[in-house]
Amino acid sequence: MEWVAVLILIVSFALLLILGVPIAVCIGLATILTMLPSMPLMPALTTEAQRIATGLDSFTLLAIPFFVLAGHLMNRGGIAKRLVNFAEAALGMLPGALAHVNILAAMLFGAISGSAAAAASALGSIIGPHMVREGYDKGYGVAVNVTSATTGLLIPPSNILIVYSLASGGTSIAALFLAGYIPGILLGLFLMGVAGWIAWKRRYPIAGRPSLRRLWTTFWEAVPSMMLLVIVIGGIIAGIFTATEAAAVAVVYALLLALLYRELRWRELPSVLLEASTTTAIVLFLIATSMAMSWILAYEEIPQRVSEALLTLTHNKLLILLIINFILLAVGTFMDMTPAVLIFTPIFLPVALSLGIDPIHFGIIMVLNLCIGLCTPPVGTVLFVGLSVAQASMTRVLPSLLPMYGAMIIALLLVTYLPELSLWLPRIFGYVN
Repeated sequence: MEWVAVLILIVSFALLLILGVPIAVCIGLATILTMLPSMPLMPALTTEAQRIATGLDSFTLLAIPFFVLAGHLMNRGGIAKRLVNFAEAALGMLPGALAHVNILAAMLFGAISGSAAAAASALGSIIGPHMVREGYDKGYGVAVNVTSATTGLLIPPSNILIVYSLASGGTSIAALFLAGYIPGILLGLFLMGVAGWIAWKRRYPIAGRPSLRRLWTTFWEAVPSMMLLVIVIGGIIAGIFTATEAAAVAVVYALLLALLYRELRWRELPSVLLEASTTTAIVLFLIATSMAMSWILAYEEIPQRVSEALLTLTHNKLLILLIINFILLAVGTFMDMTPAVLIFTPIFLPVALSLGIDPIHFGIIMVLNLCIGLCTPPVGTVLFVGLSVAQASMTRVLPSLLPMYGAMIIALLLVTYLPELSLWLPRIFGYVN
C-alpha cells in the first residue's frame, strides 16, 4: 500500500505542477489524493484541514514573519546601499571588482535579511546597472547576483534553518545558525574564485585601490547594519532570548535604523507591512500544506520504506550521502526550498541518523543543496527574480551560470564529506559533543 501511495503522490504532484498550479495548492491536492485509498473523501478533507492548522501552531514559526518584516524594512531602509559601498571600497582592486562587491554584499545583506530573493532584488537593482555601465556582460552580472544571493540562507539568521529545525523534530536553532557560518562563507569564497577567473579571462575592468579614508568611512556607515547580526546571533547564543524573540528584536532594530537613515518615512510603513504580510502568507501557506503532506508520508510509513530501500542498496555512508544529494538536486529543480525541506527531512533524516550523521550537519547539507535549486530552472525562484530585475534572458545568463553551478557543487561536496565545516562552531559553543 505504501508504494501505491508514493506513486499517487508523485504522479498527481507532477501533473498539477505541469499544469501550472501554484506549488502550495499542488502539495495540498496531492496530499488529499494520496489519502483517498486509505480513507473516504470527507475524513481526508477534515484530516488535511486539521494538519494544516496544527502545522502552523508553533511558537518557533513565529520567527519567520518577524524576520521577513525585518528583511523588508532593511531592503527599503537604505541598508543594502551602505553594504554595497563598503564592499566596493574593500574589494575594488580585484579582477571583476563589481562581481566581488556583489558577492560580499550578498553575504552581508542576505545574512541580515534572511532572504535570498530580497538580496537578489536589492543588489541586482543597485549593482546590476553599474556593472553594465562599466562594460560587464549583463548575463555575467545576473549569474553572480543570483548565485551569491543564496549565501544568506546559510549565514544566519536564516528562515529556512528555522523551518528545518521544525521538520527535524527540534534541532537547536542556535546550533544550526552557528553551523551555517563556515559553509556560507566557503560558498561565497568559491563563487568569488569563479567570478574572478571569468573576469580575468574576459578582461573586465579593475577599479583603483581605494583610499584608507573611504574604506574607513564606508565601514563605519555599514557597522550599524552589521550590528544586527551581532545582536541577534549573540543574544540567541548567550541565552538572552529565543530565536522568535530575536526576530522581534530584529524588527525593532531594523525599523529604528531605517528611520535613522531617513530612507523610510512613516507614511511608507503600511506598504512595507503589506509586502511583508504577502511574503509571509506565501511562506506559511507552503509550510502548512507541506506539514499535511509530511503527515500522510508518516501515516503511510514512507520514510521507513525509503530508509530500508537505501540501506538495502548499500551501508556505505559516503555513497548514501551522494545518492541523497543527487535526489535533492533533482528535487530542487522543480520544488521550492521550504516545502522541499519540510517534505524530505522526515524521509532522509532517519537514514542519516542511522548512519551516525549529526542532524545539524545534515541540515546544512540539505539547505546548501537546495540553494542550488533556487538558481536552477524550471522553478528557480531566485533565478527568475534576478532575471526580472535585470530584464535578461535565460540564454544570455546560462554560459556564466554554469561555472557558478560548478563552484556551488564543489562547496556542497566539501560540506557533505567534511562534517567539521558545519560542526566546528557548534562544538566550540557546546551544542555538539
